[in-house]
Parts: sequence; C-alpha cells; structure tokens
Amino acid sequence: MRFTGCRPIPSSMLLACLSLLASCVGAKLQKPAELRVVTYNIRHGAGMDGRVDLARTAATLSALAPDIVALQEVDQSVSRSGRVDQPAELGRALGMHAAFASFMDYQGGRYGLALLSRMPIRSQRIVPLPPGDEPRAALLVEVETENGVAVSVVCVHFNWVADDSKRFAQASTLCATLDALDTPWIVAGDYNDVPGSRTLALFDARATNAAKPAGSQATFPADQPEREIDFVYAAPQHRWLVQQARVVEEKSASDHRPVLAVLELR
Repeated sequence: MRFTGCRPIPSSMLLACLSLLASCVGAKLQKPAELRVVTYNIRHGAGMDGRVDLARTAATLSALAPDIVALQEVDQSVSRSGRVDQPAELGRALGMHAAFASFMDYQGGRYGLALLSRMPIRSQRIVPLPPGDEPRAALLVEVETENGVAVSVVCVHFNWVADDSKRFAQASTLCATLDALDTPWIVAGDYNDVPGSRTLALFDARATNAAKPAGSQATFPADQPEREIDFVYAAPQHRWLVQQARVVEEKSASDHRPVLAVLELR
C-alpha cells in the first residue's frame, strides 16, 4: 500500500482553532473579581468611650479582611489625635495602599477622608463638592483588580444637618462625575441620609445598593444604632452582584458601626 502522508490542515480551520483557544484563555482571565469593601466613619479613632485608639480601629478593620476601605472623619497630623498620619498608619497596620483627601486644616494638621486598597492605587483625585456646614469633597481612586479590570472607588461624607439642601447638592455634583466615568465604580461612605430620601434616590437610580439584611440595617450610633446612614453602592448595575452585605457589630471603636459588602464584578 502506498503511503501518501498527512493532508495539510486548511488555514481557515487553523485560524478557527487558534481563535477558540484564545477565547478559552480570555474567559479564564475574565473570571469574576470579588471585592470585600468596608466603609467606616472612624471619628478620628475616638471610640464611644472618648478615647483615641487607632490600634483598636485597625484591629476592627483587620478582622474583616478588606480589599477596599472607605474611611470618614480621618485626621492627618492633628493635635487631638496625637499628630499621627492616620491614613498612612492604618495603611501600614493593614498592609494596604493609602490615599487621603483633606476637607480643611484643623489643629495644626488636616481633616478629611481616606481610602485604603489592597491593590495598588493607579490614580487618585479629589472631587470638589458644594460647601456644606463644613467644607466637603469626595475622594476618587482607580485600582485594578487581579484579573486586570479597572475600577473607580469613591469615598464620601455628605453634609449632616436635618435640612438636606446642601447634602442633596453635594450628591448631585458627585453623580455628575460618576456618570462621566468609563469604568465600573463603587461609592462607599457616610451619606448622612436614610433610605427613601432624595439623596439616596440619586444613587438608587444609577447603582446597586449593597442592601443589608432587614432588621439589622442601622449603623448610627454605634452603641444602640437607630439610623441607617452608611452605604455601599456599585454601578453599572448589570456588572455587580452583591454576595453579602452586613453591619458589623462593633459597638465601641467609633460612634458609627462599620459596613462590609462583598461584591462580585462580572
């Protein structure tokens, strides 16, 4: 019998096989990313006992194994909190990267917001907000998940008085910035408003609320919480799945309780 050899593979078939292989590899790389997000108003490390104890704050956060932490009422080199650079110190204690945004100068230092990230912070910027009863801004950073997806993370602390006009103006300004982003985003912080308010309605209209279990949603005050004012939102809505959200039962380290949300980015 005469041996004629193997027939060559048509180039079209070879290209199809290579394309299928690339798709399989891409699918593996694009598996959903899970992020553990914590928001916590730390009251410059002062607990319900009035004692400033940043180690207690760090221990509270460390127990939650966060990937992202949004912090409000943060001091940087302020005399009331021992002139400690709190964002840097908490970052060191937790092994996380730190970013800080100042609202104002205070007692020889600065007072504002911080974001901590297990992932390197690729960029950061301060988003100016309309003034309230104190100056206000939002802190926006961009991080990259382990599967290579860029995510924008925003920390907020809106105005606190009963009249919501300044708070609503701040939230409206921030939402204009969010609407211009071309990345998935998370906004976490102390909104100083409750579900059903027009401030929260702005975020409900454009993002997924990491909703806490019914009956255990209140976050303030920490010892006997009565109001739900601390939230985590994520958008676009079709990209995020809330795996878990809960108020952490920490009654003494601050006047707020922390909130943990486990989010899956699809």
